[in-house]
Amino acid sequence: MTNAVTELAYLYGKPKSCGDLRSCVDDFKVYEILPFEPGGEGEHLIIHIRKTGANTLFVARQLAKYFKVKDALVSYAGLKDRNAVTEQFFGIHLPGKTEYDLSDLNIEGVEVLSYKRHNKKLKTGALIGNRFELMLRNIDDIEDIKQRWNKILSSGVPNYFGEQRFGQQGNNLTAASELFNGKKVKDKKKRGFYLSAARSFLFNQFVSERIESEHFCSSMNGDVYMLSGSRSIFSQDEVDEAITKRLAEKDISITAPLWGSGDIATSNQALNFEQDLASNYNEFCQGLAKFGLKQERRSISLFLESGQLEVIDDAIKLSFFLPAGCYATTILRELLQYTDISQSHIEPNN
Repeated sequence: MTNAVTELAYLYGKPKSCGDLRSCVDDFKVYEILPFEPGGEGEHLIIHIRKTGANTLFVARQLAKYFKVKDALVSYAGLKDRNAVTEQFFGIHLPGKTEYDLSDLNIEGVEVLSYKRHNKKLKTGALIGNRFELMLRNIDDIEDIKQRWNKILSSGVPNYFGEQRFGQQGNNLTAASELFNGKKVKDKKKRGFYLSAARSFLFNQFVSERIESEHFCSSMNGDVYMLSGSRSIFSQDEVDEAITKRLAEKDISITAPLWGSGDIATSNQALNFEQDLASNYNEFCQGLAKFGLKQERRSISLFLESGQLEVIDDAIKLSFFLPAGCYATTILRELLQYTDISQSHIEPNN
């Protein structure tokens, strides 16, 4: 399963152009956008930091040491790549009215931008989304990338889970298989990573197969749809003109299953399609249900908001916003065959 991402179907065919991603840490910048502003009062201290070349979990542990609290009392909205410059938020549960001066907070690669108390815990996924600024270097076919970029702005990309979901060389999927075959994993976070990887892998297979069967842009009878800008879903036994029109206007999108226990929400042709494909992955399907995950849905399409492309000599700068839970690498995958330079410095077992 090391090729959990590379073997997936392309919406616009395999890119012609090659280039380098993350030639240096500044080439990959991410900015978290929260749906709220800390209110100034409450039991939780919300810290806005800029981290460079630092792992989210490492920073969380260092914050726990600094404030002398258990690791579980430090939260974050999302995991961010180590090989990047990221601005993200952390929350620490600190009851009382102690005023903090973080001028002596010294964590390698971390700069404190602001901090303020808030009355609610910062929960995982509590984001509007992320803004990205990426530099792609040593591009050998800029025109091909520009043409593909225009297609992406117009029609989006498959909403695949990115390769970071699966760990180095797909080792999270290997660990998930071992978990489903009886291996005990006491660490709750690790167990969550493995279950998430298995679920994401299955979702990617559903999306890829829809592309291969030419049902990515067109509906099947019995499909389940998601309203744009929300998680609300509804089913439709038969495709009609209204559904086709709403899809074209991006008012709704087709969904695929995030696997778990319970009935599949689709019917008719779409139900048969999903059941047939799921039968190829019984170990993962049964394992996810056994560990208590429930059937959910996710849009198979990802559309860019406010995307910009700038050519700088033989490099390209991309800027765009993605909703929470979506991956910049899924955009890049449809643009070019990129080499992640940062990964070439990592040992296979690291």
